[in-house]
Amino acid sequence: MLIKSFAAFVIVAAVVATAWALKARGSHAVAATGAAAPTTAPSAAGDPAKPLPCCTNLPKRFATGPTTMPAGMRWIPGGEFTMGSTTPDARADERPLHKVKLTGFWIDETDVTNAQFRKFVDATGYVTTAEKKPDWDEMKKQLPPGTPKPPEDKLVAASLVFHSPAGPVPLDDFSQWWSWAPGADWRHPEGPGSSIDGKDDYPVVQVSWDDAVAYAKWAGKQLPTEAQWEFAARGGLKDRKYFWGEEDPTDNDASPHCNIWQGHFPDRNTGQDGYLASSPVHAFKPNGYGLYDMAGNVWQWCSDWYRPDAYVTDAARGTVIDPTGPEQSYDPEEPYTPKHVTRGGSFLCNASYCSSYRVAARMKTSPDSATNHTGFRCVMAANTAAPDAKK
Repeated sequence: MLIKSFAAFVIVAAVVATAWALKARGSHAVAATGAAAPTTAPSAAGDPAKPLPCCTNLPKRFATGPTTMPAGMRWIPGGEFTMGSTTPDARADERPLHKVKLTGFWIDETDVTNAQFRKFVDATGYVTTAEKKPDWDEMKKQLPPGTPKPPEDKLVAASLVFHSPAGPVPLDDFSQWWSWAPGADWRHPEGPGSSIDGKDDYPVVQVSWDDAVAYAKWAGKQLPTEAQWEFAARGGLKDRKYFWGEEDPTDNDASPHCNIWQGHFPDRNTGQDGYLASSPVHAFKPNGYGLYDMAGNVWQWCSDWYRPDAYVTDAARGTVIDPTGPEQSYDPEEPYTPKHVTRGGSFLCNASYCSSYRVAARMKTSPDSATNHTGFRCVMAANTAAPDAKK
């Protein structure tokens, strides 16, 4: 099974035709801040709505953890776990297994929704990567030396959109199902003519890593580290392949656990799970921590830079505490392109091609890439007081 990053597709497509467009631009600044208002108090043990009787009215020197619950977030108790996978379908960059210890943290119950992202844009006037014309001077830094400049009519505001081919195609040619679509952005995920009207509770997509970071800063939050994401995704289960256990999903599941591709990828999706593309953020059951869509639906950005040998480095250090990832990115498949980690898989994942709905599965994507199957969620440190919300 051939697995490559979407950044790798960007280079392939650039060479064959649609090219020039799959790389976009630089980072953006945020003009204003806002965030969710805290509501009720959780217990030290997990996420109940009120303190345990034994833990009330304690002096500060006996503090038991967070004192308020930020709206729409879940408390993930700190702990130690084994990160990575050695299952037969695990990829090389998921090995070796290594021990990680994390401090407790808050994490969004769902992916950031269209409604939430709209409030951010309305409050700040933010313009996403996909809505901006690519900057050739920035783009060429991520391409092999000597790559010719694309025609000006290719350097337009656009993004990547999935389209299902008419029949079976070779799985090593991404251009068979991805296209560079001028006018595709978070308001028009599949390009001009598409809309998010009536989809306030769907995950926002067509957002780059830069866009996700901008939102997180405005909300008084951060993107999760890769370790935080995997620990939260496991939902309290130990050494399991999926957040629900060990049972592999099938094309005929009567009660599917997540939104993935069912049928023959990429030309035939049966929609057995009820969806042919993304789904509302509460459409499927949550994991053991009460988190939705920690498998399938849309990919989720993490804060870490990507390196294929990151786990080798961590394993050599023994138990790593609150890791934040490598200091810089390196992918031997595309040495000129920096990449961040994405997690969780999407509605396009299928066992015949990409079983990335596994809790340990990793993917790599350039920070300026935006697609109609990638979104994000945020985290917040323990005892962090979020600024006043306008959300």
